[in-house]
Amino acid sequence: MPSLPPSGPDRRLAVLALVVCVLAVAAAVVSFVEGSFIGIVWVLLAGVSSNMAWFYVRKAKLEQARRAEASG
Repeated sequence: MPSLPPSGPDRRLAVLALVVCVLAVAAAVVSFVEGSFIGIVWVLLAGVSSNMAWFYVRKAKLEQARRAEASG
């Protein structure tokens, strides 16, 4: 069973949230290496975006299971 749900708006939102998470982590690393504590904001953004990614993946999987149950 694939880890990502089938194509649709939930999958696109999950992938987009995951991309934001990766970019936020990279920005946090760069910020902390330069000695700036603004990296804390980037870490918080990474946490929120990763939670959004999990939410959309879970939502899409539940909808897919609901449709499979309803159809047969």
